[in-house]
Amino acid sequence: MSIRHGLLALLERGPRYGSQLRTEFESRTGATWPLNVGQVYTTLSRLERDGMVAQDGEDRAGHALYAITDAGRAELRSWFRTPVDRTSPPRDELAIKLAMAVGAPGVDIREVIQSQRRHTIKAMQDYTRLKAQALEAVPADRHEVAWLLVLEQLIFQTEAEARWLDHCEARLIRLALLPEPGSRPSDTASDTVSGSSSDTASDTTSSASVDVSGGTSA
Repeated sequence: MSIRHGLLALLERGPRYGSQLRTEFESRTGATWPLNVGQVYTTLSRLERDGMVAQDGEDRAGHALYAITDAGRAELRSWFRTPVDRTSPPRDELAIKLAMAVGAPGVDIREVIQSQRRHTIKAMQDYTRLKAQALEAVPADRHEVAWLLVLEQLIFQTEAEARWLDHCEARLIRLALLPEPGSRPSDTASDTVSGSSSDTASDTTSSASVDVSGGTSA
């Protein structure tokens, strides 16, 4: 999340002080990524150092105002034009957790997946309810439209995560059918057959619950 560019976008609308920027930022994003005043002023100091904003006097209440500079506008335009880089994705805690859980002693990775799926589906349902509430009334201003865009992104993100978790579980079932190094194929078959049918049924049920939730959000 680029806080600096978000602040530049808000400052292009006119001079603002720190806590005002925080309030407007959270209004635009529905407080999905909350900021504290310290973060805002630290970012403003760095932007001022880089020549992208400058102090612009005070308001009637004595708040120090900041204004965007020409260099800041050029940086903002470049940010809007440039696609978000997906070739170096940020660390994803869930992906790292599952990668470390594969083969880890004493860890039931299926339980890890199922626990996460329950949490993800609940989050998706919560976001869907918020969206329904937001659509009940005509948006009063652009801030509400901006929040709706963020909310829909969260819904699509959780839908994708739920489907990915289903995929991970299905892959683990197929992996269980492969023979362990040094084991006899007959032993592996007898071990996996006993649990594969119930596992597959559980996976099918889980997938169905995700589809139903996803359908509700659509």
